[in-house]
Amino acid sequence: MASRHRSRRRALQVLFEWDMRKDSIDHAISHYYDTLYSEESETQPKPDRFMEELVRGTVEKSPEIDKLIESRAENWKLGRMAAVDRNILRLAIYELMQHTVPAPVVIDEAIELARQFSGDESLSFINGILDAVHRETATTGQ
Repeated sequence: MASRHRSRRRALQVLFEWDMRKDSIDHAISHYYDTLYSEESETQPKPDRFMEELVRGTVEKSPEIDKLIESRAENWKLGRMAAVDRNILRLAIYELMQHTVPAPVVIDEAIELARQFSGDESLSFINGILDAVHRETATTGQ
């Protein structure tokens, strides 16, 4: 079984493709597995159930998640945000809404993804939005 961090990294990559290509999420997942097959090994990769759960849940809840992001990102429209940052936020907010992983872990993982895939200026932006969303979802029980 894949580590949860690796699954989150994979989920971010699938969400990025889904967001940029506007394909179905099933196609984005399938394409990602095809990429693993050609880059990481000569055998078909085993399904990453946690990654798929994160991706499908994030996409299903994306209208609600996007509203939360825009309401917390003062003077920023979702379409103007860097695609990587937008999808890190979507993924993390989905996990925060599930209440299955402690919020500090979710936020730390999102910051780590931002360090790996985005710029330094994104770290405080992502942290601030996730902290605000966490406070709201903790109070409202979303």
